[in-house]
Amino acid sequence: MLPARLFKLNENQLALEAAIMELSNWVEQHGSTAVADNVRGALEAIDKKEAFIKMTLTVMMAPV
Repeated sequence: MLPARLFKLNENQLALEAAIMELSNWVEQHGSTAVADNVRGALEAIDKKEAFIKMTLTVMMAPV
């Protein structure tokens, strides 16, 4: 049950990341490159955590 919940949370995190990236692209196109760069920097933290979540899910789903 826990792996399924973690998987869904990871899916939500990826969807939010994609939406935020779209917003940062829009902000950049409308003249605020500094803000867009700050947003992309924050998204890097999500990417790093995503790798950890995937690794944890792999370990949890592995047959015992």
